[in-house]
Amino acid sequence: MRLSILFACTGNICRSPTAEGVFRAKLRRAGLADRVATDSAGTHGYHVGEPPDPRSIRHAAARGIDISDLRARKVGPADFARFDLILAMDRGHLAQLARIGPPGSHDRLAMFMDFAPGALRGRDVPDPYYGHADHFDEVLDLVEAGAEGLLAEVRRRLDL
Repeated sequence: MRLSILFACTGNICRSPTAEGVFRAKLRRAGLADRVATDSAGTHGYHVGEPPDPRSIRHAAARGIDISDLRARKVGPADFARFDLILAMDRGHLAQLARIGPPGSHDRLAMFMDFAPGALRGRDVPDPYYGHADHFDEVLDLVEAGAEGLLAEVRRRLDL
């Protein structure tokens, strides 16, 4: 069995590429990179073709995660058939994905932080774009917690 996971935020240059990068690093360390396909996309096409925000790249790199190869794209109709899970970085994204998804696709949608432990569960990942450097670190802290829980869910779905 193979799984596919899409991470979604607004423009696909801060939160969702960070989540994809952190999660694919966790998959590699767990020896599951060949069993799970990952991608990220934006609910809006503001930055299509662009790399992640330089601050996202820099802060991820400081934690040993390279996201510089990623390029922004917009969520499209085919994504709702292609991905087993489409994970929204905040409630606004979840609502937008539910609006644009075809009938029957809503069971694939979830909040990324629904996989996080305890008090972090269900929380929005805040947009760091207009913030300070520490906001990018906050995003990474949240994403690492959510990605750890998501890895446990992947293991469960793969019967590992």
